[in-house]
Amino acid sequence: MRKQSCLKGGLMAGALLALAACGKAEAPAAPESAAPEKSVLAEGPAAEISSVAAADLPQGVRDAVLARVPGMKIAEAERKERDGKLFYDVEGTRPDGSPVELDLIEEAEAFRVVEMQRDIAWADAPAPVRAAAAAPDDAFTPARVIESTQEDGTIVYELFAPGKADEPAAEVNWKDGKAVLRTERNEY
Repeated sequence: MRKQSCLKGGLMAGALLALAACGKAEAPAAPESAAPEKSVLAEGPAAEISSVAAADLPQGVRDAVLARVPGMKIAEAERKERDGKLFYDVEGTRPDGSPVELDLIEEAEAFRVVEMQRDIAWADAPAPVRAAAAAPDDAFTPARVIESTQEDGTIVYELFAPGKADEPAAEVNWKDGKAVLRTERNEY
């Protein structure tokens, strides 16, 4: 009798396991370091943008630019106001003729360079950066890539979607050999 009861219990347990296996499996929780499901960032706040001639740049902007890139020849600049903050994008060339763009922010009535930028080919971005950008469902091949070196040494790859030249659609941080798709855009 005891043998028969064990056999019935074993059969019942097997049947329950089989039924459980037929049900919908729960997806394991994603680890906190998992890549975001989407790469395209929400649109940033609109900026009021105006062109500024090199000769009309505030002296504080000019001083900060030339302190970062001595001998830079300023070609053009934009003044941007967004969310109550003032920014300048200053483009030009280094003394060796290579193009460079500096982004500055006004803080406490002084200007600080927050990033140095240059355009690169997508193929020239590090392989882990390209892989991080390609992982989400809404990944795209960028029409333009800006390599933006931040003050802390992080490089942000700003990826512009085809037909959308106003602001990057996605951004990837690259630091210490690690590529991380950003979920929020830079304020500048």
